[in-house]
Amino acid sequence: MNANLMTMTSLCADELTGCVAELGALLRACVHDGASVGFVMPYSVDESEAFWRGNVLPSLREGGLILLVARLGDTIAGTVQLDYDTMPNQRHRAEVRKLLVHPDARRQGIARALMTEIERHAQRLQRSLITLDTRTGDHAEPLYAALGYQAAGVIPGYARAPLNGERFDATTIMYKAL
Repeated sequence: MNANLMTMTSLCADELTGCVAELGALLRACVHDGASVGFVMPYSVDESEAFWRGNVLPSLREGGLILLVARLGDTIAGTVQLDYDTMPNQRHRAEVRKLLVHPDARRQGIARALMTEIERHAQRLQRSLITLDTRTGDHAEPLYAALGYQAAGVIPGYARAPLNGERFDATTIMYKAL
């Protein structure tokens, strides 16, 4: 796969409906590779597709969520979400959710490109603060730091480990002023 052939688009609800199977496969591959994105093993295709239909699709339809996908050729290689459905006293901020890059497509600049583009969307929405959380010590943490995100703190025992549901991992809460 060649990052030079990467295209990026924002999906609307109808487009997401047509991509559920492919996005489900992407999410499942990431979870099976150990990504800490809210799910633990065993994790089925049906559960993965249900996440997109039941959690992402309603938020996308209602507004307040941006869903970006990065494609290498015709294949979805990565995705990220921006949740900007905030309370009135928080209309200056948004949260990055579910940055996913297929294990076979990593180390090609896809995650960085997705984050850069999601920040552009946040600025267009006049959001001046972005927050996110990531498993402490995860390979994504240095990427976020390189993009200017700062650690606000660490919460120990925050989430079950995806491949070992008996272990609890810490999470690092990060933020960036735009």
